[in-house]
Amino acid sequence: MSQASVLYDAPGPKARVRNTVLSVVVGLLVLLALYYVYSALNDKGQITSDKWKPFVEGNTWTTYIIPGIQGTLIAAALSIVFALILGAVLGIGRLSDHRTVRMVSGFFVELFRAIPVLILMIFLYQFFAEYQVFKSRYLALAAVVTGLTLYNGSVIAEIVRSGINSLPKGQTEAAMAVGLRKGQIMRIILLPQAVTAMLPALISQMVVALKDSALGYLIGYVEVVRSGQQVGAFYGNYLPALIVVAIIMIILNSLLTTAATRVERRLRRSKRGSTVVPAEADFGPGAFKAGGGGTGVV
Repeated sequence: MSQASVLYDAPGPKARVRNTVLSVVVGLLVLLALYYVYSALNDKGQITSDKWKPFVEGNTWTTYIIPGIQGTLIAAALSIVFALILGAVLGIGRLSDHRTVRMVSGFFVELFRAIPVLILMIFLYQFFAEYQVFKSRYLALAAVVTGLTLYNGSVIAEIVRSGINSLPKGQTEAAMAVGLRKGQIMRIILLPQAVTAMLPALISQMVVALKDSALGYLIGYVEVVRSGQQVGAFYGNYLPALIVVAIIMIILNSLLTTAATRVERRLRRSKRGSTVVPAEADFGPGAFKAGGGGTGVV
């Protein structure tokens, strides 16, 4: 007798047989497709040991792969740091009491969030080269970092704005009741709590910045994808080179996600283990009584 399910009706005997047959057929089709791909690659000589041999030689890594990884990490690290700073400034600016600040911040965010990152990089590379803003050897790096910063900073600004707006309004009202200025409220009360809520989205955006750094190869920036293409062109093993590059990118993104997730967990534990309550000495005796129905965590 089949058991009922909360999410869906449990299949009967005929449905289970049909599902089993369909699963076997799909599995066979997948195996057939994999065999076809394997045969095609084997006929082209793309999976022979000679194609993979360069990746067990130290010269390949020191000449191509490691410099490419360094380029990827440098561009990603710089763009992530600058994007976080820019995003925080723009996100807070969109919440400003001054209409001009809100309009300028909103225009900046909507403009650079709508432009594809690759177009930004190409435009900035031509702009920097035309007006000699940077030395020639730093042109590609500057264009990649600036393009990633503008785009990801605009996205992070929306994350910051929505994270702050998601907090209970009572906290702001209670803080204003005890005499805090808006800048103090934002710095002491809202941002520390919003950061914890925003971390999952921020981690995702960091991963996007790391992956988008690969677009720099189109303007001549030496990063891991360009290095993989150079290996493939030199040894004639494009498929193994791209597979190695894909594995490296997966590892880098996994390490970034793991590190950021650990920071998030540590922040959440510290938030649960401590309560932020300003002393009466900061606001005068009986200051919290004026807050009325406001929250006690300010």
